[in-house]
Order: sequence, then C-alpha cells, then structure tokens
Amino acid sequence: MKSIRIANDIIPLGEFKSGISTCLKKVQATGHPLVITQNGRPAGVLLSPEEYDKLIYRAQFTESVERGLAAAESGEVYTTGEMRERLAEKRASRKQ
Repeated sequence: MKSIRIANDIIPLGEFKSGISTCLKKVQATGHPLVITQNGRPAGVLLSPEEYDKLIYRAQFTESVERGLAAAESGEVYTTGEMRERLAEKRASRKQ
C-alpha cells in the first residue's frame, strides 16, 4: 500500500460528502488511501479496490504462513511419502 501524504490524503467528512466522486477518482488515479476525519479524528479510510485486494491477500498469506509455522513447531509434519499417500486417499474418496 502506498503511504499517506498528509497534505493531500486526509480530508474532513464534510469535504468528502460534497466531493465523493472526485475522491473516488483521486484514490483510483493515485493509488493512495484517503483518510476521512470526523471532528478532527480519523473516522475511515477509502482504498482503491486493487489496494484492498492486495491487503486482503497479504493478510491471508501471512495467516497461512503462521499456521504452517505453528504446525511445524508442534511437530505436525509429514514426510513426502506420507503426504502423497494422504493426497491419494483424498482423491480416491472424491471419486467414489
């Protein structure tokens, strides 16, 4: 995700409401997130769909790696042969 530029990427809610279309175009054109404030405090963040997808993918990938590391640390590991057998069993059960 691109970093936030304080001068350009933070706007108050009132300005956002009056220029939603412009804000959407800006986010898509620049790729920068837009922080929307309410009463001077951050209230929301507008992202392009591409940036959102990247964020979700990274989170899912990180969670998957963490699960794999935890499984390895707990001794939940298989040899290549054991894994092939398990996969073959699963494939066979799907065909039935």
